Amino acid sequence: MAKYMLIMRATDEAMADFASVEFEELMNAMGKFNDELIRAGVLLAAEGLDDPNEGVVVDFTGETPVVTDGPYGETKQLFNGFYILDVASKEEAVAWAKRAPYTAGSKTEIRRVPSIDEFPQDNEWIQKERAWREQTGQL
Repeated sequence: MAKYMLIMRATDEAMADFASVEFEELMNAMGKFNDELIRAGVLLAAEGLDDPNEGVVVDFTGETPVVTDGPYGETKQLFNGFYILDVASKEEAVAWAKRAPYTAGSKTEIRRVPSIDEFPQDNEWIQKERAWREQTGQL
């Protein structure tokens, strides 16, 4: 099994369409999908994100970091939420992504999440992270 992150991205149009959906309808559709993931035993984490206008951006392109209010300039650079799935393959992650509700006009980026076992185990920082993960029940 491998972990894959599904990153949900939407265009301005998709965000506008999404805003017109009744909250109850949205919760039912997302709840049903989440339940399918849970019953299949592949869901590790899932979160939606707050309005991008409430966020901040830390820009590291200059000599010192600059913090600005609000999201990036373009919606296509934002993501609205994510899932982390533990599945057998990238193809299985893609199959789950294709089943997600309310995706018209949006894109889902799928990226594998490397295991701590894939990093050099003699590295001091990897050893400290492994100890923390073991202490917190993540390993």
